[in-house]
Amino acid sequence: MELTDILGADSVFACLKVQSKKRLFQEIAAVASNKLKLPESLLQSALLARESLGPTGVGFGVAIPHARIEGLDKVEGFFFHLETPVEFESVDRKPVDLVFALFAPENAGADHLKALAKVSRVLRSQDVCSKLRSTGDVSAIYAILTDTDKSEAA
Repeated sequence: MELTDILGADSVFACLKVQSKKRLFQEIAAVASNKLKLPESLLQSALLARESLGPTGVGFGVAIPHARIEGLDKVEGFFFHLETPVEFESVDRKPVDLVFALFAPENAGADHLKALAKVSRVLRSQDVCSKLRSTGDVSAIYAILTDTDKSEAA
């Protein structure tokens, strides 16, 4: 699975201003609702329900909130570069400024896990994260994220 399979250029957002994880989830749900044609409340509730099982902040300022949603056909991703990091109860207790949200079909077991693994591998790279943090240009962010597909294939 490649990031281009789950992330469109229109699903990348930079310099998002939020003050809390709850407000971030509201923004993610609003953006995703437009693209996925699903109610914001459903998407936000699903993210909050998953988060209640354990924080999705993976450390180093990165979070990968995710949820399974009935009615989706495929895994969809949304990337957010926050203007100011927010508290996320991450494993390393550091605030988060790079967020890759994933929504997967209710029955997408393997695809959901492949998407999570791919996003984790990409955002585990300190080099990639530094590049992402150095720009507020969404097309540059998309290029950085999807460039990893090419470099991993080589």
